[in-house]
Amino acid sequence: MRPRLYTIAPEYPFLATLAEGLLRMAAGDPLALSRMLVLLPTRRAVRSLREAFLRAAPDGGEPGTPLLLPRMRPVGDLDPDEISLSDEFGDGDGLSVPPAIPELRRRLLLTRLVLKWAEQGGRGPLLPGQAAALAASLARLLDTVATEGADFSQLRDLAPADLAAHWEIVCKLLEILPSHWPALLAAEGAIDPGDRRNRLLRRQAALWQRSPPHDPVIAAGLTGGVPAMTELIRVVAGLDHGAVIMAGLDRRCGVEEWSAIETDEAHPQYLLATLLKAFELAPSEVPDWPWIRRGGRAPLAAHARRLALVGEAMRPAVTSDAWRTLAPVSVGAVGGLSRYDCASSHEEALTIALLLRRQLESPGATAALVTPDRELARQVAAELARWGIAIDDSAGLPLNRTPPGVFLRMVLDLAASELAPVPLLAALKHPLAAGNLAPAAFRELTRRLELAIRGPRPAPGFAGLRDAVASRNDSRLRGFVNRLEACLGDLPDLLAGRAVPLARLVTAHIEAAERLAASEDETGATRLWHQIAGETAARLYNELIGAAADFPLFAGKDYPALFEALSAGAVVRPVWGRHPRLAIWGLVESRLQHADLVVLGGLNEGSWPGSAAHDPWMSRQMRREFKIAVPERAIGIAAHDFVQALAAPQAALTRAARSEGVPTVPSRWLLRLDAVLRAVGLDRALEPDPEITAAAVRLDAAQYAPLPPAAPRPPLAARPRQLSVTQIETWLGDPYAIYARHILQLKALDDIDADPGRADLGIR
Repeated sequence: MRPRLYTIAPEYPFLATLAEGLLRMAAGDPLALSRMLVLLPTRRAVRSLREAFLRAAPDGGEPGTPLLLPRMRPVGDLDPDEISLSDEFGDGDGLSVPPAIPELRRRLLLTRLVLKWAEQGGRGPLLPGQAAALAASLARLLDTVATEGADFSQLRDLAPADLAAHWEIVCKLLEILPSHWPALLAAEGAIDPGDRRNRLLRRQAALWQRSPPHDPVIAAGLTGGVPAMTELIRVVAGLDHGAVIMAGLDRRCGVEEWSAIETDEAHPQYLLATLLKAFELAPSEVPDWPWIRRGGRAPLAAHARRLALVGEAMRPAVTSDAWRTLAPVSVGAVGGLSRYDCASSHEEALTIALLLRRQLESPGATAALVTPDRELARQVAAELARWGIAIDDSAGLPLNRTPPGVFLRMVLDLAASELAPVPLLAALKHPLAAGNLAPAAFRELTRRLELAIRGPRPAPGFAGLRDAVASRNDSRLRGFVNRLEACLGDLPDLLAGRAVPLARLVTAHIEAAERLAASEDETGATRLWHQIAGETAARLYNELIGAAADFPLFAGKDYPALFEALSAGAVVRPVWGRHPRLAIWGLVESRLQHADLVVLGGLNEGSWPGSAAHDPWMSRQMRREFKIAVPERAIGIAAHDFVQALAAPQAALTRAARSEGVPTVPSRWLLRLDAVLRAVGLDRALEPDPEITAAAVRLDAAQYAPLPPAAPRPPLAARPRQLSVTQIETWLGDPYAIYARHILQLKALDDIDADPGRADLGIR
């Protein structure tokens, strides 16, 4: 029987088309939809499909009509924030599959292994923070090996004599995984997340082969590249009521081009080619999904011509000589497509904000920024705030960029630095710091403390801080120092210890932060663990305390680096308050999504596509021999995201010519698109919208108009009657300095943490 493999062309919004097709399959039966099972790549795709059903109109109904929705399961990604393979996904005996080991617990166990390896014959002792960073990379390797179905028994064959000697050391370190990691997992009664995902997928595939379901099963938007996933897709495609729907399959490719794609991991169609190869099908043999509505949602012919040009631009390099024979194309082929080459990242963010803002002028129109550059995403959100538009980055914000995350790190730096002036004042000036006082009173005491410690650094610890404020003869300031000491508790002593339990350090860190965050009216826990960022931080610390119970004793001074390594990657994602019509998506979040206008931002090399990830464990040759993906596969996935985003009705390409003052290189895909446009006679056809560029110039001119230089003209009676020779020189170069000193009677404060001068050295 021919496998039921279909595609939805990128011209159609994938999830909206899928929802409409499933409603048509139900044929008005209110229970038919609920009997269907839809397999999707991510949780976000599940949420978006639910919303698509709300917007879709069932036959004879109106949008928003109550429906019994299909069962939807996310099965695609290894991202722990996206996986949701519950035990009910299998054959009912999911309890026989061990649970996945918590990520922090896994990282700490791997850290212990690396530390032990370093002590027993590695290349010298490692600090816990260094070992934790290596453990994070080992965890990613474990996930990759599980995903690709590789075997660690092949490690001994990966360092032949013609490779550098350091690869032998790397392979010896990697041998701890097959030698010790399985026993540790067995003791925990858990398995790796990737291994568990594979077991559940294979279990489900075996169940459906043994007992095919009588209700429809739809695998939508899934790709190849993962053996267990490919196995499940093959089973679904062979079911009597099954169907596999591919997203964005390019069926225009010829035999020669498709053969080149099957070996080019950086190509956007590579994973789809891998999937078709498992079915022994050519792309031309995959039909459109028969439930696509050909009526009012059909794309314009010019839209399809645009995607044909993009497909040409993405040709494998070995077949790019075909560009010389391309026929001329009318300018209508790039209708709805614009390009903005901005001078700076600020100008790019402002341009994107204007594009998104203008979309709100059209009733019901939607717009989204798609970019892997999280800094650009934050800048765009800040620019939109000037119009009162609140928009969240769905890819999330790193925990260490949120108020609770910053405050927790500052408290740790304060204690670890033995109250050095800069980290001390940074922590005390944070909005969360209150020290059981009213925030205003705490700020006032902090300012007085700052005046007392300006100049050379005081002696370490609270003894040095008391000496620094003693000359002020201020009882309130002395009481403030005592209050700070009570807030920090035993955290400074623990950080100075030589053999400290990790769980005790984490607890002391939390207690110190809570005491310092407490105000006159609220407890520290209430203020610190507030909202989604605080909840994420609380969850991280709770998991860390539970996972650190048997971690070996270590020097307290190493805790900051260890904590930084363990908390790296924690992300705060918004739950509520998303804008109903505007969005900012990362590449993962944008997959299968749709908007009327899509802005592809940050199109520079190193950003989109990103640099090929450096693997500290294996070279490209070693990864191929080990049968796991080379770094170029991530570039191919990013290329597929780029092509899919360009399928929007309107698309805008943006980049900054300079970033932080450094020239940038346009994305390789922009350069390829330029080459194809020149070949078809559309050189410089992608122009910016003059309305947007003019608005950006006017807005910047109005917002950032420079003020004239200060020109103080005090009355003659207030002017100084005499100046020293050196002040005459100052007067000529900076007259405002003379005004500030002699008229306003201002005196420059000493620097914070200043180097001792001759006078200081002479009196100490």
